[in-house]
Amino acid sequence: MKRLIVGMSGASGAIIGIRLLETLHDLHIETHLILTKWAEATIKLETWQNAKDLTCLATTVHSVSNQAATISSGSFVADGMIIVPCSMKTLAHIRHGLADDLLCRAADVTLKEKRKLVLVTREMPLSEIHLENMLALARMGAVILPPMLTFYNHPQTLDDMINHVVARTLDQFGFCADFAQRWEGVKHSPSSQQQKETQIGI
Repeated sequence: MKRLIVGMSGASGAIIGIRLLETLHDLHIETHLILTKWAEATIKLETWQNAKDLTCLATTVHSVSNQAATISSGSFVADGMIIVPCSMKTLAHIRHGLADDLLCRAADVTLKEKRKLVLVTREMPLSEIHLENMLALARMGAVILPPMLTFYNHPQTLDDMINHVVARTLDQFGFCADFAQRWEGVKHSPSSQQQKETQIGI
C-alpha cells in the first residue's frame, strides 16, 4: 500500500492541502497528517472548515508536538512527504536541520533517508533568504513546487487552478488524479505572420 506523510504549515493556501488530502483519500493512499497550530488557524481563516474536519480525510493524524510519533523515525517506511502549504519559516527550519517539532523532524527524516520531499512553498515576493533556502534544499534532493498559476489548460474557476496544483504535486509520486488536465501539444504550427505578430506583441 502506498503511504505518504502530509504536513500543513501556517502559510496561506490551506485549501490546496485540503484538496490534496481529499484526493489522496479518494485514491486510497495511506496518509499521515501533521498540522501546525498556525495551519489550524489558517484553515479556519481561509476556508469553511476546521482542523477536525480533516481528521476523516487522513489515515492517521499526529500531534505536531509528538516527537515520539512513528513518522519521526527513518525505520517508518513511507513513499515520501509533502508539505502543503510550506511557509518560509518551515522551509528555513528544514534547510538548517532544526527538527524542533514533528513536521520538521519528519521532513528531516525524509531527506536523510533519500525519500522524496515535496515543498509547496507559498510566499510572494521572494527574498534572497527564501531563494537561498530553496536552492539549498533543491540541491539536497527536495522538490520545490510553488503553486504557480497555469493558463494553457484554460482554467474557468479557482477550483480548476487548485486542482492543477494538486495534480502536479501528485505527479511527483506517480499518482494520477482523475481531474488532471495534461498539455496535449499544438496540433499545427502558427503561420509566419502569427509568429511575427507574437514577437512584436500584436
